[in-house]
Amino acid sequence: MRLICALLLSLFSCADKTKVSSRNFFDLEAETLAGKPAKMEQYHGKVILVVNTASKCGFTGQYKALEAVWKKYQDRGLVIIGFPCNQFGSQEPGGASDISSFCQLNYGVTFPMMAKIEVNGPGRHAVYKFLCEESGPANGNISWNFSKFLIGRDGKVIDRYAPLTKPDDNGLIAAIEAALGK
Repeated sequence: MRLICALLLSLFSCADKTKVSSRNFFDLEAETLAGKPAKMEQYHGKVILVVNTASKCGFTGQYKALEAVWKKYQDRGLVIIGFPCNQFGSQEPGGASDISSFCQLNYGVTFPMMAKIEVNGPGRHAVYKFLCEESGPANGNISWNFSKFLIGRDGKVIDRYAPLTKPDDNGLIAAIEAALGK
């Protein structure tokens, strides 16, 4: 009887591990534009908006709205994290110092910016592997620059927003406010 119980317990434990990932956003790491390691656990308990960015894109003007949303909600627990990417039309060709200077000079960006990464394909960064492969209904490849993921205080993806969705879009702002708790 003990052997049967042990086998059943082992079987159910293995089945649970293959069906559901226990990982969440806070288990991940990245590198900042300054080349320093950044553990996402530093944002534990915060609501996070992750955005893949580019300096020479038709959506680059969204930096202004991202910065405004960041300033408005950061004291309530919102963090915006930009991940520059050059995979769409080579619209982020510069190095870290170029990206940093561009963001500062043109948009006054103060929210965290990470090092340039790949968001699709075999070189996909671990953050985007989580967002695109393990996040349930929000998964799938990134279609273009300025795709957005809203992550709850628990490290789970709440929703995904297309590049056309502006950072100050009423629906996105309502979702941010709901996640922050009014």
